[in-house]
Amino acid sequence: MRKAFCCGSDFLREFQNDGFYLDDLVLHPINGLKKSEKREQHFQGIDSLASRIRIDPPQAIVVVGIGIECYVRLAAEKARFNGPIYVTAFPGRPEHKRRFHVDMEEILPKLPRLKTYKEEEMIEGKRQSIPLTEGASRAAARSYLRGSGFAKDDLHKPIIGVANTWTEIGTCNVHLREIAEALKQGIREAGGTPMEFNTVTISDGITMGTQGMKASLVSREVIADSIELVARGNLFDGLVGIGGCDKNMPGIIMALCRLDIPGMMLYGGSIAPGKLNGVDITIQNVFEGIGSYAAGRIDDAGLEALEANACPGAGACGGQFTANTMAMSGEILGISPIELSGVPATDPGKLEATRKAGHMLMDAVRANRKPSQIITRKSLENTIASVAASGGSTNAVLHLLAIAKEMGIELTIDDFDVISARTPYTCSLTPGGKYVASDYQAAGGSRLLAKRMIDAGFADGSALTISGKTLAEEAALAKETPGQDVIHTFEKPIKPNGGLVILKGNLAPEGCVMKIAAAGRYEHRGPARVFDCEEDCFKVVQAGGIKPGDVIVIRYEGPKGGPGMREMLQVTAAISSNAELSAHVALLTDGRFSGATRGFTAGHVAPEAFVGGPIAAVREGDIIAFDIPKRTLNVEISDVEMAARLKNFKPPALRWPTGVFRKYVDRVTSASEGATT
Repeated sequence: MRKAFCCGSDFLREFQNDGFYLDDLVLHPINGLKKSEKREQHFQGIDSLASRIRIDPPQAIVVVGIGIECYVRLAAEKARFNGPIYVTAFPGRPEHKRRFHVDMEEILPKLPRLKTYKEEEMIEGKRQSIPLTEGASRAAARSYLRGSGFAKDDLHKPIIGVANTWTEIGTCNVHLREIAEALKQGIREAGGTPMEFNTVTISDGITMGTQGMKASLVSREVIADSIELVARGNLFDGLVGIGGCDKNMPGIIMALCRLDIPGMMLYGGSIAPGKLNGVDITIQNVFEGIGSYAAGRIDDAGLEALEANACPGAGACGGQFTANTMAMSGEILGISPIELSGVPATDPGKLEATRKAGHMLMDAVRANRKPSQIITRKSLENTIASVAASGGSTNAVLHLLAIAKEMGIELTIDDFDVISARTPYTCSLTPGGKYVASDYQAAGGSRLLAKRMIDAGFADGSALTISGKTLAEEAALAKETPGQDVIHTFEKPIKPNGGLVILKGNLAPEGCVMKIAAAGRYEHRGPARVFDCEEDCFKVVQAGGIKPGDVIVIRYEGPKGGPGMREMLQVTAAISSNAELSAHVALLTDGRFSGATRGFTAGHVAPEAFVGGPIAAVREGDIIAFDIPKRTLNVEISDVEMAARLKNFKPPALRWPTGVFRKYVDRVTSASEGATT
């Protein structure tokens, strides 16, 4: 049959897509039977065929095989089928094959015009899900879905996966069910059928300073893997991932890159700033307050006041920390709806903006606008420039490297230094500036920043976005609030260079990342204070054991050694709260820093200590020198001494020798490559 119809190997699916389905009079092999036995089997098949015709009535029947015509007609009569029945020979022999083709040339024009999904797929956007929901053979699948609350007609529309990172553990994601409902409303209004599912999330802020924080970066991979699995399993025509906390957003984008179906990452929005004594505060003030409390500079009541007021409701951390850096990155990258995504979490317009995002997603589905058309080398360079201009989190380096890898785009850690060096720092956002994400959005948001970058030659406006417009076309719609002081012009920047630098040297041959937007100086040289985990360091800082001039080294916190590259905000916040230390202490680690970190800090040191990187050779009192203008980080020992110290290196035992952490350790790459699995 396949050869006779000149079909490919996926014969049945091709027939289904053209509006046909194949059936048999007898549902088991009869080729080896005698004529009388075959005839008996044919008679026995009449009732079964009649039942199938009643359940899924065809508009016409084509009988392929003259010998079974009478049995098929009897079955059609039993089923009270009133449509046309056509008959041709089974094309098993050469002479029958010729007759089959002659007959079919006459029969096909007479068949009722069937609605075929092939014809309408570019209009309706239903491509991937056809094999899941269409045709008689998918009745069981449809039954499950109808039992889940979907109407019959819903299943014949494009199926849109809605990946929700909702959790009630923390402000970043607690409101995302409400966001999802508005999004699904928009998708339905625009002709799609949303199907929501959940994935995991870890709150960086809540787990900070504990062993639980090691799960954070690991969760990025699990989020990407789980979304990919659900999307592939359910053959979605499109996908929206709703993110709130730091690792949600890159995890969602990584999944979109793998799937390459029309989709977007939608941000749940930033938290409003807290208020204390008439002053805006963020969670950064609480972390720094912990250090002040330990040093005796504030009392119980002062710390309680910070704790009670810093987080007034739902939304991600308010400054240009990692969550808002990645949300802005999604907009400039083009995979998030610019302006709509950035509306703060509790803003009265958030749900309406989310509903519009649902409309935009369906437009992308109908146009088959894929991530591979949006996420390109050009759009990644635009995004790096935006991170540099906004003083964004060092975590953007890790995440953008991972996104590029998923899309098969060549991008290296050195590209961040080149782009940051040529891009002025223009956004006054905490921790390096005065304002928070809600102020950024109110000032004009990512459209205004994009316009500034394009006009000044720091971004390529021809990059495509999820809306179907180019970045330049979106930027042209920017509305700047008169008198705003958040997003400066490139003619009058805050600093002449961007907020990120990459240092290399005998301590970091593969590189490390510094955020100089909030550093305040460009050189440091001092004795090493060496700690093999964050907790040990924090105890010494709280006890007053760190002195001006020291270089804190926290190691065995890398991708494998942690595992999971914990963020050192608890340590850096304690140092930043002490003016004497903040101006005169440096810190380096093979772990990470929170976007809320400020001070003279270098993270992502690679290779990491666990694999025998040079940071493992550092000893208490070794002199370490940072030189930002020269982009170097060195420990002042000879190559011979370094080799001697590492000659008999053995990594410490794994804290978790089994389970998800062990899987991660076995697969994760260097931080200089994005720490991907």
